[in-house]
Amino acid sequence: MPPKPKITRDMVIAAAFEVARKTGAENINARTVAKRLNCSTQPVMYHFATIEELKKAVYDKTDEYHSQYLMHISEIQEDVMLGIGLNYIHFAIEEPNLFRFLFQSGFVAENSILEMIDSPELVPILSAMQEEMGMNIEQTKEVFITLAMFVHGYASIIANNSLEYDEKLITTHLKRVYKGAVLAIQEV
Repeated sequence: MPPKPKITRDMVIAAAFEVARKTGAENINARTVAKRLNCSTQPVMYHFATIEELKKAVYDKTDEYHSQYLMHISEIQEDVMLGIGLNYIHFAIEEPNLFRFLFQSGFVAENSILEMIDSPELVPILSAMQEEMGMNIEQTKEVFITLAMFVHGYASIIANNSLEYDEKLITTHLKRVYKGAVLAIQEV
């Protein structure tokens, strides 16, 4: 039986995640990951045939991390929707490289917002929204799409250093968009 590898697949993914987090996903390669693991490039390439395969695994880990980040609502937030929206923007501020990897790299270009709305990763977020709003799932998805477009715009501008973060102003805008989206659904 061959000896058990000291560097595991999960260790490689974790190291590549940190490379993406600190310097951007474009810097994920066998050398940068191996350097972080303090090993040769051989263990990296042993677990992943290509760097694209490794980036896909890191993208999945980043997506999971982002979903958990969104759902960590502070008790000081008055409602779930405001908390999720502000968390999305905070993620762009605190993790700009990961934000750009998820949403601006084109790495997973086949996922449009309309395709994403039915993804399993959104179930916890949509469920929390649905419970808070007391709407059916289709209405909840419509409100989510409206909010997602607005919040993503703010987050993208901030992540690319084109706007200073002003929580009071953004909170006011988020509340207006949320109320408008709910009112629009109720009028239909």
